[in-house]
Amino acid sequence: MLRLASILYSLIGTSLAGVGVIAVLTAGYVDPMPIVAAAAAGALLGLPVSWYVAREISKG
Repeated sequence: MLRLASILYSLIGTSLAGVGVIAVLTAGYVDPMPIVAAAAAGALLGLPVSWYVAREISKG
């Protein structure tokens, strides 16, 4: 399951990081620190999400 979660993380982590960056830019924050923080938060949030998705797929 770790292998599946790793593959899923490559998609889910980057997607959530991108969503975070777009949300910050839409809110009008153009400084580098909020952009990097949003990207890092999305990448960290991708870890449990990808693990959960992999677990649900493995139940199948």
